[in-house]
Amino acid sequence: MTDNQNTGAESSDQELSDAVDEALAEANVVIDEVQTLTADLQRLQADYSNYRKRVEKELAASFAFATEKVVAELLPVLDDMDRAEQHGELTGGFKAVADRLNAITTKLGLTKFADVNVPFDPTIHEALMHSTSADVTETTATQVLQPGYKFKDKVIRVAQVAVTDPEN
Repeated sequence: MTDNQNTGAESSDQELSDAVDEALAEANVVIDEVQTLTADLQRLQADYSNYRKRVEKELAASFAFATEKVVAELLPVLDDMDRAEQHGELTGGFKAVADRLNAITTKLGLTKFADVNVPFDPTIHEALMHSTSADVTETTATQVLQPGYKFKDKVIRVAQVAVTDPEN
């Protein structure tokens, strides 16, 4: 080989090496851009997932709050139905409606509590009358004047009770 051919081959090898280096540099730039865009996409997907979960949670909380408010507004109606039943006036078609309303409110999570002869608990009882007796050993709710209600686990109306303390 002559020097001219040698120089041409070296020049060709150098050009090829430069072209490869340039292609690798461009590929690295593209890879960096892809990695950046992939990271951005992953962040957006995580943000959307968190947003969706938050909205679902807020929707469930709003539904529970609205249901609680509606059920709380029905408490006077339930009280009237209880009084009508106690006086024997809850009969016929109205009895069926009352039973259905009680079933619906129970299904929604409303529970009535009106236990007598249980220890007085200020978180669920409101004392309206007070007396003493030797028959009790601790402060006791001995008469329920108006039942209390819980919606799921939350007390929405305390029971109004007569309280009896032990005699000293």
